[in-house]
Amino acid sequence: MTFKEKTERAIVGQIVKRLLKYVKKDPDKNMPKLVGFAEMFVGKIFPSDNFRKLKEGAADPNNNWTGLAKKMITEIDENIVLKMILAFGLGAGVHGTKTVRANREKYDCNFPWVILMSPTSACNLRCKGCWAAEYDNKKELTYDEMDSIVTQGRELGTHFYMFTGGEPLIRKNDILKLCRKFQDCVFLVYTNSTLIDEKFCEEVKEVGNLTFALSIEGSEESNDARRGDGIHKTVLSKMELMKKHKLLYGISVCYTSQNLEAVTSDEFVDKMIEMGVKFSWYFNYMPVGAHAVPDLIPRVEQRKELYHWLRKVRNSKTGKKMFIVDFQNDGEYVGGCIAGGRNYFHVNPAGDIEPCVFIHFADSNIREHTLLQALNNPLFQEYYHNQPFNDNHLRPCPMLENPEKLREMIKKTGAKSTDFLAPEDVDTVCARCDKFAQAWKDEAQKLWDSTPHPNPKTQYYRDKKNNR
Repeated sequence: MTFKEKTERAIVGQIVKRLLKYVKKDPDKNMPKLVGFAEMFVGKIFPSDNFRKLKEGAADPNNNWTGLAKKMITEIDENIVLKMILAFGLGAGVHGTKTVRANREKYDCNFPWVILMSPTSACNLRCKGCWAAEYDNKKELTYDEMDSIVTQGRELGTHFYMFTGGEPLIRKNDILKLCRKFQDCVFLVYTNSTLIDEKFCEEVKEVGNLTFALSIEGSEESNDARRGDGIHKTVLSKMELMKKHKLLYGISVCYTSQNLEAVTSDEFVDKMIEMGVKFSWYFNYMPVGAHAVPDLIPRVEQRKELYHWLRKVRNSKTGKKMFIVDFQNDGEYVGGCIAGGRNYFHVNPAGDIEPCVFIHFADSNIREHTLLQALNNPLFQEYYHNQPFNDNHLRPCPMLENPEKLREMIKKTGAKSTDFLAPEDVDTVCARCDKFAQAWKDEAQKLWDSTPHPNPKTQYYRDKKNNR
């Protein structure tokens, strides 16, 4: 951080401390004032209508989002709340957003708001259908390489970093070291939770800018059928430990044709809220890797049901007090696919810079290219010039819903398979998606034409003269 940034952070930190103390005295009355403070700092970056809606919600004690905000302030450790506001709000929201937008204009290419990396390919579980299980257990990024990714990314404007694997907490000490060094950045770990213990929880409270998405998939039966006997009980026990330490954590749910009913049940969602979960990432099963099972892709009717379920559970009046995002069915809110550096990319344990964690092809590697070079290399440029891959944002992905697009980009750029054990050509990968893509096409269009949609073409997404 520059001296100016450190000074601003110190001033804002003191103000936030006082505001949080003030809000806690009477959340119903004082919550709108917290929104007003946020508008002072980022009101020129985001649409004013966003803050109008936030203020209306904050003034309504029966609003679900207001209820969730109160839980965040009262149920999470004060140091974590403060550090997250500074890292996510000031670092990513203010400094990051401004720099990313400026660089998109300056360099005329995609610039990510989030970078995902896999510190290691090793994992202590072998979940059915998991793409990470295809990697061998001998690949890893060094600490210096991870430090370089964050250093380069921060200079480009990226202040949000996610870790996946393998099981990233095999490298928990290096992750904590990064959190301490880059306090103006937010870090999130996708984890099976088995390596979380008392000592680690204390260290997380101290660094403050680290959060988690624990893998769990519905009931004990539906979860353990994919992840192994006893894993469901283990995850719940880790949640109890994290709740005791007042950590900030959510869940990561891979939904399949077999578990969709379980992971969308009121029983499951209510249980997660009871266990202290504040957010959840839902991921459509992707048939990646030599042992992929295309039959696990949710069926067309299931996909439609999930679309409507999401809007029901997120309703401000009748929904659930948990922030739920589905990267497949929420494409309409972000203008389609966000990969290829448009809002994120993935660095695998061998250093390959992949457009998406589910698309294992690359033409760049951190050991040979800078991140800026990768964004300007052919593969990411193809993403930049072709996004969105479909005007119907309920069909966002160039692999799952538009496999002809991925075929075209990989063949045009000559990007190589990055699968460590069984490299596959793009036709083999996309063939697993062809059947679903064709079946979903007409139904997705009917759904798109029959429902209202937001306009995602904000400053985050702009049509350019040389792309779509």
